[in-house]
Amino acid sequence: MLVLIGVAWLCVLSWRRSAHRGRTAVLESLRFIITLLVVMLLWQPEWRTVLNPTSKPKIAILWDDSRSMNTLDAALPAEIAEEGKAGTIVSRADWVKRVLDSALWEPLRMGGANDLSIRSFATPAKEGLSGSDLNAPLSELLENENNLRAVVMLSDGDFNMGPPPVAAAQKYRIRGVPVFTIPVGSGKRLPDLDLLTVTAPTYGIVGENVQIPFTIRSSLDRQVRTIVRLRDESGRERTKNIILAPNVENYDSILWKLEKEGTTKLTLSIPVEDGELIASNNTHDFTISGKPERIRVLVIETLPRWEYRFLRNALSRDPGVELSCLLLRPELGAGDGADYIEKFPETLDALSKFDVVILGDIGIGENQLTEEQVKQIRGLVENQASGVVFLPGPQGNQMSLTKSALSDLLPVSLDEKNPEGLSETVATSLNLTSEGRASLLMMLGESEEENPEIWRRLPGFYWHAPVLRAKAGTEVLAVHPNRRGAYGPTPLIVTKAAGSGKVLFMGIDSAWRWRRGVEDLYHYRFWGQVARWMSYQRNMAAGQRVRMFFTPERPLPGATVNLNANAFDPNGAPLKEGAVSVDITSPGGEVRRIELQKNESDWGAYSGRFKIDMPGEWKLRAITAVSPDIPTETKIMVQGVDVEKIGQPARFEVLEEISRVTRARSVLPQQLADLISEIDALPEPKPLENRIPLWSHWATLVVLVTLLGLFWAGRKLNGAF
Repeated sequence: MLVLIGVAWLCVLSWRRSAHRGRTAVLESLRFIITLLVVMLLWQPEWRTVLNPTSKPKIAILWDDSRSMNTLDAALPAEIAEEGKAGTIVSRADWVKRVLDSALWEPLRMGGANDLSIRSFATPAKEGLSGSDLNAPLSELLENENNLRAVVMLSDGDFNMGPPPVAAAQKYRIRGVPVFTIPVGSGKRLPDLDLLTVTAPTYGIVGENVQIPFTIRSSLDRQVRTIVRLRDESGRERTKNIILAPNVENYDSILWKLEKEGTTKLTLSIPVEDGELIASNNTHDFTISGKPERIRVLVIETLPRWEYRFLRNALSRDPGVELSCLLLRPELGAGDGADYIEKFPETLDALSKFDVVILGDIGIGENQLTEEQVKQIRGLVENQASGVVFLPGPQGNQMSLTKSALSDLLPVSLDEKNPEGLSETVATSLNLTSEGRASLLMMLGESEEENPEIWRRLPGFYWHAPVLRAKAGTEVLAVHPNRRGAYGPTPLIVTKAAGSGKVLFMGIDSAWRWRRGVEDLYHYRFWGQVARWMSYQRNMAAGQRVRMFFTPERPLPGATVNLNANAFDPNGAPLKEGAVSVDITSPGGEVRRIELQKNESDWGAYSGRFKIDMPGEWKLRAITAVSPDIPTETKIMVQGVDVEKIGQPARFEVLEEISRVTRARSVLPQQLADLISEIDALPEPKPLENRIPLWSHWATLVVLVTLLGLFWAGRKLNGAF
């Protein structure tokens, strides 16, 4: 008020002193009006309208029609059950149907005092993802109805889509509309064995084993001995005996040997146990492709020690491996003969063809590797998804790599005070860790049961690298059985991921001794598995101009796929300039194109991402701007997944929170009769109020700016004439 009085006094003084009192009176009046408007806006005025309902009060009944409502765990209450059948267990959907069809709701209709509306939500879609969204039906109902008296929701409380329903419940509280919830089902999980996931690789090598991990959740109250059965379309099968702990998720894997090229459909299943109520989730179908492979391996060594000689023989005799050896003998020069190259690849395109690089007892120095060559090996691993194997020896040459570009790729820390390693007086066998026992890389037997015994029988080693500890982010597969350091047992076989590629450190030089009594059996198998494990990603989709790999390999609907690619020019060198495009065809036939982004390296590495929104076969076709007529094509198989699972416990706490926020209550089945009385006693719905805050409305700002503009223009004109 003091501001208005002060402004009014100034307006009067200005008017008295003006030679043009008529025009000045208009300007000063405008000044006072603007000031008055600003002062009024500080009080935050609102425009309030009241909407009186013209229809009868409405009581809405929302019932859950999702797939989870097919769970058989709902007991019929006495109010709706037939005589002698109270407590009978029926499905949640059947329970809801009986409640809705009963005469329980008739008192609300009597006399026409209320308009009763019954509607379903979360009905499964015929195609695409189907799930439960509790927030959406509540929000839509509140937006479309202006005379709600109460809402009753019958549901198991399970939601897997949309925001939490408490957001909608808060809007109901503001409107003063109570939401009564009726929980349906049991809060305890049904006795069941559920084959949750099967994470098989997308492809494997013909004639080789692939490892197929799976997860089984047991909600039985006892330990179960069962058989996992893996079968193909022809009836060929492999089984594995497992023990499932009660009320936990059990992780395991099974081996499968691919015998033909092309796609094979496999079925993983477990038998139905006594007391198990749901049989439909005991089976999982998936596909895996078998293909022959040509893996290019480069072995670099200084002296032809025994480990090198037998490694060279193992890889050169492997029909799936194309071997190149670089033997840098200090006094005799480079080795020559079959499988030998005279010098390190001089160009990136010559080096980029190798899937695996094995570094023996070699480092940086005269007649060995240069700093630039070491950087190129690192770039090959990080940008082109190749693998590198560190295979140190008693000369200690690899110690120089700890201060090179390969330092970060080494998965272990080495003892610089003892570069030549440690010797053993007696043969010592490796101890597999829990990760090693589960790794396909360490699988030397035909089954997981015989594999630990094979490793126990293998001839031991007499020398090992001076390893202090494994670095963070690595996986230790085998350790020394006797030697320990400050960080535990000495790790001797360690793996890690490096950029797009993989790294293996093998701290012994006696794998060749595994041939004793069995010839090539275990030694050849181990190094063949190493080569295939390291080259797996590079060969997911390899073409002349583009090589693609992606994660996850088996995405679920709704997942985002990270797509990586390496592009090459017509000469086979990594593409330095130019775009790489990928045409993505969905199972429904829709085609869209994404442009991959190039990284800053010289390795022709590109990356991008896209979202999977439906199950089925997704086709990818990659081309470069340089060679658009030479595409690389691959497929991604997306298994259908039900986010709505039968047999899950009902989530009563979700429904209780909705009712608590809206100042209602969650009603148990035996309290249904009381619910009707409570709803009938509710007051009439309040008229809807609509409040528009004038102080923050856009029209207010327009008016204020317009008045200020008129005042400014008037001041200029008043002074000019």
